[in-house]
Amino acid sequence: METSRRDRDRRPRPRAAVPAVLLWALGALVLGVLIGLAADPSRLVGTTGYVFATGLLLAVGLYGSTYGIDLADLRRDLRGVVAAVTLGVLLKAAIVSGVMVWASGHPEYLILGIVVAQIDPLSVTALGRDAHMSRRARSLLTAWASFDDPMTVLLTLYVAGYAYTAAGHPGSPSVVGGGARGYALGLIFNALLLAGALALWWAGGRLWPARRAREESAEPGELDRPRRPVTPLGALLVVAVLVLAAANMLMLAVAVAGLFLRARAFARPLARAVTSAFLLATALLGLFAAQGVSLGPGVLLGVSAFGAQAVVAVLLMPLFVRGLSRRDRILLGIGQQNGLTAVLLALTLERDFPKTVGIVAPAVVTVNLLHYGARMAFGCWSRHRAGKNRQPTGERRRLPRHPAADDGRTGEAPTATDGLRSSA
Repeated sequence: METSRRDRDRRPRPRAAVPAVLLWALGALVLGVLIGLAADPSRLVGTTGYVFATGLLLAVGLYGSTYGIDLADLRRDLRGVVAAVTLGVLLKAAIVSGVMVWASGHPEYLILGIVVAQIDPLSVTALGRDAHMSRRARSLLTAWASFDDPMTVLLTLYVAGYAYTAAGHPGSPSVVGGGARGYALGLIFNALLLAGALALWWAGGRLWPARRAREESAEPGELDRPRRPVTPLGALLVVAVLVLAAANMLMLAVAVAGLFLRARAFARPLARAVTSAFLLATALLGLFAAQGVSLGPGVLLGVSAFGAQAVVAVLLMPLFVRGLSRRDRILLGIGQQNGLTAVLLALTLERDFPKTVGIVAPAVVTVNLLHYGARMAFGCWSRHRAGKNRQPTGERRRLPRHPAADDGRTGEAPTATDGLRSSA
């Protein structure tokens, strides 16, 4: 008998093996390579438009990443987040740098461990929707990706100077021109931008007429939910914060603002903005990869970064985060992703350490291929294990049924109520 259209629509559709956004990212990477082969993008590096555009992409990724963090889970695992963005980054950088210096014999390769030590928040937000990962582990990974950048910058100030001198160059690299003083000033400006944004957000939520009317007419139980203003001024404030942060590279303020400047109406536009930013960042990666890459060192760098994440997740995180399931520990171990943040840091170091971008570009591709390959393999293994543990339908034990309970329902399957009557 022919199946009706309604029945066909009700059937569960098989999940795509490869997410559509990954296919779009592959197309963006190829497009960037083709553009890079036709035109040299090196003249764009350092221009005002380029710095602002890349900063805006990073700001959108950071805001989108922390916007999706569950605050209760963040408070619960705050020790783990602090350990991940401090000890975790240090351990990952040490492992990767040690592997690269040992394999190449070049002391300047120390800085490569710093470039890939962080997890890219834009990649995590755009591509990290994993149904196998719990909400708690997801919040831990996004917080890890959002707040490890300050530690990376701090490492750059100290390690770059040592690597520059060890490579035989006189003087100090330009990347540490501001030094610790510049880093401290950056923290102050981040704090000022964040304080101003939070004050305006609170004031707009209290003074907006529609907000007051909703609170006055709301039922008593409705006000128990977190009250967040959904106003045009709120949306404009978020846009202004992103623009100011991009113009002045105040990314820590954006990351913290994503924890508080929230509204339900932002979810769908923000998801589209993050996806668009991720695709543009992937095209930017292809743009510079077309200028020449060091494939061998790049692949080794990517494999080392992916392995270092597994070491930190398996050995370090259980000491600070209790109660994570084995599934979540595995998914955190394969959670390393790199993208726009690594490319921007490599471009910053390129002036003092030539060929950095040529090594980092294939490393980013290698890390992401390993990440999504491991995720797909884990998903296949998980479905296979679930299928083996599922009891066949023909072997299910039927509940006993009392003859007196058969009131003429001939041919009907026994119910739970029948079983209770029989046991009574």
